[in-house]
Amino acid sequence: MNKQATQHNQIGGRWFVLGAALLWGTTGTAQAFAPEGFDPKAIGALRLLIGGIALALLTIKRKEFGKLSDWQLVPVFLAGIFTASYQVCFFSAVAKTGVAVGTVVAIGSAPIAGGLLGLLFRGEHLGRRWVVATIMAICGCFLLNFSDGTVKIDPMGTLLALAAGISYAAYTLTIKGLLVNHNPNALMAAVVCVGALVLSPVLINIDAGWLLQPRSIAVVLHLGLATMALSYWLFARGLKLVQVSTAVTLSLAEPLTATILGVVLLGEQLNARGFGGIILILSGLVVLMMNVGKR
Repeated sequence: MNKQATQHNQIGGRWFVLGAALLWGTTGTAQAFAPEGFDPKAIGALRLLIGGIALALLTIKRKEFGKLSDWQLVPVFLAGIFTASYQVCFFSAVAKTGVAVGTVVAIGSAPIAGGLLGLLFRGEHLGRRWVVATIMAICGCFLLNFSDGTVKIDPMGTLLALAAGISYAAYTLTIKGLLVNHNPNALMAAVVCVGALVLSPVLINIDAGWLLQPRSIAVVLHLGLATMALSYWLFARGLKLVQVSTAVTLSLAEPLTATILGVVLLGEQLNARGFGGIILILSGLVVLMMNVGKR
């Protein structure tokens, strides 16, 4: 493959990852439209369950699962564990230390962890553009989440948020390695289903009355089909073409999307500091998306 074709594939891969991050950014807005009384952990479990079923049905229809003997079962299981771990750690961190600190620590630590893991386990080069883009995006995320000036720090909540960021980076690293020998649809279906299985005990005490409400059904279907099945379909294809560090940094489009949707659809207010955060994140993403051939 020539240099021009390689650069073209890298650009396409970045757009796939960015598309996945934009879908992930709709998660908070979707939950805001849900009826009161839901358990965030149960929502996370249902999201994985519906997304896993959708991906599995697609894979079965296309006959892409292949032979069981061809699967690297231990790494697949680990990827599923990391997926479930992120859900539990992130929601628990937000509950303990607040949305601002939980989001900044979890999402801000993920690119750093992803870059280091990619360097250590895959020998990926961390170029100057990645460093600049990551710093800009993390600073933007910090401004965005602390734009109201309120800070609530809980040590255990902060550790849980850090664990969430590392879990996401570890998941990305594991998936990247598995994509070499596995079909993307089959791989994501297996990983998400494992994650759903790990979180299934959370669904034992779910309120069936809440779940059967029309708005609840709509929210859960959106979370499962759009923010899990479709987004992971996009993410797997993008990750196959870009480095782990690049994919995790591009995921910072998630809080950017969530903020914009909060302002437009939920009537949330955005001050000058928050606006500055948006500009920094956007600038970091632009730096990472353009001039693929340069370091």
